Amino acid sequence: MSTEADAIWQAIEDYPARPLAKLFADDDARLEMLSHRLDLGDTDILFDFSKTHLDAGLLGLFHDLAKAMHLAGMRDQLLAGAKINISEDRAAEHPAERGTGAADAVRQADALHMRMAALVSAIDEGVFGDIKHVLHIGIGGSALGPKLIVDALARDGDRYDIAVVSNVDGAALSEAVSRFDPSRTLVAIASKTFTTTETLLNANSAIEWLRASGVEDPYGRLVALTAAPEKAAEWGIDETRILPFSDTVGGRYSVWSSIGFPVAMALGNEAFAAFRAGAAAMDAHFASAPLERNLPVLAAFVDLYYAQARRCQTRAVFAYDERLRLLPDFLQQLEMESNGKRVLRDGSALTRPSSPIVWGGVGTDAQHAVFQLLHQGTHLTPVEFIAARLPDHEFDAEHHQILLTNCFAQGSALMTGKASDDPQRSYPGDRPSTTILLDTIDPKSLGALVAFYEHRTFANAMLLGINPFDQFGVELGKEIAKSIGERQSGDFDPSTRALIEAAGL
Repeated sequence: MSTEADAIWQAIEDYPARPLAKLFADDDARLEMLSHRLDLGDTDILFDFSKTHLDAGLLGLFHDLAKAMHLAGMRDQLLAGAKINISEDRAAEHPAERGTGAADAVRQADALHMRMAALVSAIDEGVFGDIKHVLHIGIGGSALGPKLIVDALARDGDRYDIAVVSNVDGAALSEAVSRFDPSRTLVAIASKTFTTTETLLNANSAIEWLRASGVEDPYGRLVALTAAPEKAAEWGIDETRILPFSDTVGGRYSVWSSIGFPVAMALGNEAFAAFRAGAAAMDAHFASAPLERNLPVLAAFVDLYYAQARRCQTRAVFAYDERLRLLPDFLQQLEMESNGKRVLRDGSALTRPSSPIVWGGVGTDAQHAVFQLLHQGTHLTPVEFIAARLPDHEFDAEHHQILLTNCFAQGSALMTGKASDDPQRSYPGDRPSTTILLDTIDPKSLGALVAFYEHRTFANAMLLGINPFDQFGVELGKEIAKSIGERQSGDFDPSTRALIEAAGL
């Protein structure tokens, strides 16, 4: 990292922290400065950063840091399809999957989307028979993104019943297929390399389930979603049912590609296009909005202030909407796999904290579980609330009113606190939170929200000087597991050898 950046970081760390209540009292324009809307045409999203400790002085320092770390230029490289993933010598072209980026990459993505849309339409028209169920098998980014979107937007299952299976534990596959009619089931196998051990084992077991259930041609029920179509063909899947995507699309950024096949099946082609259009709107905002109003960049400033200057090791995310209950799971991989690094882009050591630990839950459940720590514990934990103005159910409107009032009350209580002569009933307050309020949860707004988190993760990485697009940290455990499977237990420590023996491996 440059000497200039080091000096700015020192200034950020030395910046005097004023209480949140005083920040509001001293600045009538604070809400205007730190609360912004993203207009999506027929809907919008409000991002409120005003209950964080950012002020004009800190924003100025972070703007200086962004300049020193060439954030704008790195952003432009990302969106132009440059080889920004330097450790793997390739681009990170997930924006091209929603129409943003180099023309050639966008054309290729559009052609592949047309191919996927044609397959979805063919299934809708009965070419595969009377299909009702889709078993999507993947892991990591090949599962978390589709699972989030399907769970949020296709709860009624009025098109197809979708199950996403990722865990190699056979109990997960057993639970998924227990409610499926094998004669009406399609199996989608999602693997970027088509070599992922867990995914292929689950896929083989699914084929055996189909065969044992009387399906004469199990391979005729398979669809492959992969960046290695030749390997899927070698595995036995007909090329007309292989939906490729570019190897420049990382797994945790791949829901926009053919990995989103179960989303298109669950919602329909038109809704999947709207999902990508919402992301494209966030791409356009990220590309052009000035830093002081750029939503992913502002969020990264907040993240880095608390992780670096205040040494907060975690960030809590609470969705005050049951439809977004899987969002914390998705963000854990997106942020911690992307930015859980210990070296800079040039391979030198990272000397400051990297990604915070992301955790969270669903309101109002979480209020009765973990909010005790957030309000009165000794840890300072930045909190993020996500909610929607409009509900998606036909029960009494009071349900949603109480949900939203609880959400807003928690942010207020964290900030203001409450003094008491009884220390057990005293709340210190001055605890930060961000609130994201969607107008409604639909394909377009959810697409924009997911893209916001992607660009926020990228901005964090660029300001730290790390590469968010590789994930070599997941490989060592896989190598050791392979060694155990090959009975090479003599290479391990006494504890691991004893565990292998105790398990009878």
